[in-house]
Amino acid sequence: MANILNKIFDPNKKEVKKLTKIADQVEAYASQMEQLNDEDLKEKTTEFKERYQKGETLEQLLPEAFAVCREAARRVLGMYPFRVQIMGAATLNEGNIAEMKTGEGKTLTSTLSVYLNALTGKGVHVVTVNEYLATRDATEMGQLYNFLGLTVGLNLNSLSKDEKREAYAADITYSTNNELGFDYLRDNMVVYKEERVQRPLHYAVIDEVDSILIDEARTPLIISGQAGKTAQLYVQSNMFVSRLKAEEDYTYDETTKGVTLTESGIGKAEKAFGIDNLFDLSHVRLLHAINQSLKAHVSMHRDVDYVVQDGEIVIVDGFTGRLMKGRRYSDGLHQAIEAKEVVDIQNESMTMATITFQNYFRMYEKLSGMTGTAKTEEEEFRNIYNMQVVVIPTNKPIARDDKPDLIFATMNGKYSAVAAEIAERHKKGQPVLVGTVAIETSEIISNLLDKHKIPHNVLNAKNHEREAEIIANAGNKGAVTIATNMAGRGTDIKLGEGVLDLGGLAVIGTERHESRRIDNQLRGRSGRQGDPGVTQFYLSLEDDLMRRFGSDKMKAMMTRLGMDDNQPIQSGMVSKAVESAQKRVEGNNFDARKRLLQYDDVLRQQREVIYKERRDVLETENMRALVESMIQESIENIVAVHTQGDQKDWNLKSLEDYIQANLLEEGAVKASDLEGKSPEEIIAFIYSEVQKRYDEKEELLTPERMREFEKVILLRSIDTKWIDHIDAMDQLRQGIHLRAYGQTDPLREYEQEGFAMFEDMVAAIREDVTKYAMKAQIRSNLEREEVAKGQAVNPKEEAAPKKKQPVRKAENIGRNNPCPCGSGKKYKNCHGAE
Repeated sequence: MANILNKIFDPNKKEVKKLTKIADQVEAYASQMEQLNDEDLKEKTTEFKERYQKGETLEQLLPEAFAVCREAARRVLGMYPFRVQIMGAATLNEGNIAEMKTGEGKTLTSTLSVYLNALTGKGVHVVTVNEYLATRDATEMGQLYNFLGLTVGLNLNSLSKDEKREAYAADITYSTNNELGFDYLRDNMVVYKEERVQRPLHYAVIDEVDSILIDEARTPLIISGQAGKTAQLYVQSNMFVSRLKAEEDYTYDETTKGVTLTESGIGKAEKAFGIDNLFDLSHVRLLHAINQSLKAHVSMHRDVDYVVQDGEIVIVDGFTGRLMKGRRYSDGLHQAIEAKEVVDIQNESMTMATITFQNYFRMYEKLSGMTGTAKTEEEEFRNIYNMQVVVIPTNKPIARDDKPDLIFATMNGKYSAVAAEIAERHKKGQPVLVGTVAIETSEIISNLLDKHKIPHNVLNAKNHEREAEIIANAGNKGAVTIATNMAGRGTDIKLGEGVLDLGGLAVIGTERHESRRIDNQLRGRSGRQGDPGVTQFYLSLEDDLMRRFGSDKMKAMMTRLGMDDNQPIQSGMVSKAVESAQKRVEGNNFDARKRLLQYDDVLRQQREVIYKERRDVLETENMRALVESMIQESIENIVAVHTQGDQKDWNLKSLEDYIQANLLEEGAVKASDLEGKSPEEIIAFIYSEVQKRYDEKEELLTPERMREFEKVILLRSIDTKWIDHIDAMDQLRQGIHLRAYGQTDPLREYEQEGFAMFEDMVAAIREDVTKYAMKAQIRSNLEREEVAKGQAVNPKEEAAPKKKQPVRKAENIGRNNPCPCGSGKKYKNCHGAE
């Protein structure tokens, strides 16, 4: 019943009908454009741009603009887009996915939509899966765009920042998905707005859209940096702090659990670390490490706040008393406790910035894509990217013969039959493309063909340029090519001379992939543009997919029928069982990607807040109002904490200590000055004193240098805290699934805890900015520094184990003290033994 209804109310038919009308409108302009000379045709681009600026929409310009681009393609490339290609281009312009079979000319199809959208001047990104294809398409299609007066940029990994900026400034930019994502992350780590390379994300056309938005959606892009140096810093800070005396060197506020160095403590720190001024901006990391070490020693208690288990610090939930494995204290506190308890200090490398392709591409104003296979994943495209999949009819009817699957009892029987089939077809000169799921399978088939003395090429998607060349020649007479199913995407297999008479390209699949899309992609390599062709899948009951989805009954049936290794069965029932198994796997994979996106959405919301804040700092000339509002909030918070309950219970001495440590010099505000005042009056009094001091500082520095100083402290605080926060969120994410055992929803827990951690981070940024705005000494060579100096990494690649770094002995270290290298061993057993 459902199938009948689908046929009657097929939404694709309705869409194709609409696209047919658009194609009619475009073709109506064909003769008019043909009569224009080259100069007049080029002039049309300027005319369209002006009309767009005056208020015409792209939809109004579409018929004429498509016709201009179509005519230019005929003159420059010698190719004239068919009706179906016009329909595909119209789909792309609507922000949807055009499913066009292999060989239908997707690259040429995209030029019409790319040209139209480039007229806005906001930039169009054409996204491909590798740099070889990006370079090829930018070179070939670039001729067409240049003829029409548009600029083309090619964004490669090897380019400098200036070259990248130039590539992004072009009307049309060709790039890989990885490079686009990494450039976005790097742009949000710069310290001057002029260093950014990308413009706001406007319109993207993604080639092989299913590969990029679905197959790669579970791999996040990560910029990673070394945090090894901080380990040593925490060891040294721990050694220093352990020698300090309560009340003399630091004060502890029970109410806030805040620990603050006194003047004596500050003096001892400067002497111990051989520096002039602990509050100098160049010692930000050191001061932070000392403060966290103080907190670890004074306010964090073993077996109360945390336990030491198997050489690791495990947090204890203050409300439930449960151990929270996988959680780490953020902002360096966890490292400080690790140093205190002499266990290995973790985080030799840390994540500095990260984003998934799902969230990166959803930031474009308009997103579109094309592929030969997307219909099977239509639900995912619609739910996650709000894109419809429109199946575009082929230019000529498909003449390919898709034979039913052949099923063998064992793998050996299957491979022998595949080799025999290849040998037979090779004998008559018919080209054969053998698709394998794994590299291992390609090697088995290759060895069998060697025994048959059949010359062949093996492709495992390692060398893109060589790959494209092999795939392009795979249609020549007598060619035998073994390729993993994904190899050669985006490259056409053109049939050699005399191959049509031999039945076209024969495609042999050695097993079914867990995704129907990949099988369809392999099939689509044969029978392009109405050419003849044949496809056949060979399966065995020992294949992964068959084993996972109950082939025991079928195996018993085949044995009962007395079928041996060389006797296959062709059964519609088996083929249906395979397809339903594939649907189940696809459903599971979709759920996994959806889950990942739900988790990443928590970080996405936070990332957008922080990146917006950073952009404001970079682009706004005067940040004094923001710094002052942060200082005021800090004062309000600390006064509220110390003025709870009856006036006789207020802790004004502690408030005086806080002001002295974080806001003003010693004696500027005393507890006696605050007595008898209401909390509001205390806030106003402290804030007026702070403002006076701030004005004095600005007068001393000059307003220009003060504005730069504000940007330096804001960027430093935001970046440092954000990097720590991402790392803490990553640790939380890794252990959160264990909460399911406690009958709680891990995602909900992650959202709630992530939100609380984010609020803590915002408060920590405010505290940092307040302290440095009021206390930091400003050097004459004031410069913004890039806190997050990381490198783009492929998360799939494991980092190589790090060598133990040499330690220079800066002071007399006791033989039984922890080694400053951060190993967690005693000095005498580590570098002291060298």
